[in-house]
Amino acid sequence: MTWLDETMVGFDTETTGISTENDRIVTAAIITRSGDQVRTRTWLIDPGVEIPAGATAVHGITTELARAEGMRPADALEEIATVLAEALAAGIPVVGFNVQFDLSIVEAELERHGRASLASRVPQGVRPIVDPYVLDRHLDRYRKGKRKLIDLCTLYAVPVVADDLHAADADVLATLDLVHALAAAYPTIGTVELDALHDQQVAAHRDWAVGFAAWLTSRGRTEDLPRPEWPVASTQVQPARGATTSESLF
Repeated sequence: MTWLDETMVGFDTETTGISTENDRIVTAAIITRSGDQVRTRTWLIDPGVEIPAGATAVHGITTELARAEGMRPADALEEIATVLAEALAAGIPVVGFNVQFDLSIVEAELERHGRASLASRVPQGVRPIVDPYVLDRHLDRYRKGKRKLIDLCTLYAVPVVADDLHAADADVLATLDLVHALAAAYPTIGTVELDALHDQQVAAHRDWAVGFAAWLTSRGRTEDLPRPEWPVASTQVQPARGATTSESLF
């Protein structure tokens, strides 16, 4: 029996855009899976800004819907951070696909709304985290092609309804299944202790980010370079109006 047989907490967000510093969370989902038992929590949030049409085309949430039915960001963020912190403090892995983005935007939003950071709520910091995107990119680093969630689900034979992806809860369920499919392809994933697996992902992401940033820079691109910190990238955000700031696998 390994950590793969224990409880996992899956996490995903849908947002107004792709900037962890400037964009806002619109929906979030946390799914706790323990054996055959699945508990799902979802949030619809009024981000306090217009939701661009391009973002709406991805996740289906309009500005009007978010304003009419969404929670206040500070309240939703407090609930999200509490659930994640409780899981991490108990040593339960939080699983996310390209989760650096989701965790970074959560931290930025908590700062924006004057709430305690996720990192400050967990004695050991934001860990243990499991990200099948980071694992696949390292373990099969020379494979060509895209590595979006739908691409990896197809590659590792994880059944999904493609039209459902980009809803946060559907993405979480697919990601949880993908972890098991990836571990079936690379059985050593399950033999590594979670703390060691976390540290190995930190190193794998850093090596990728540094190398990719150097490649981009050599071709004249110096903006929006990948950040080497993982699972949370450092951010600089402005407060919202009225808020106050406060065994080796590889």
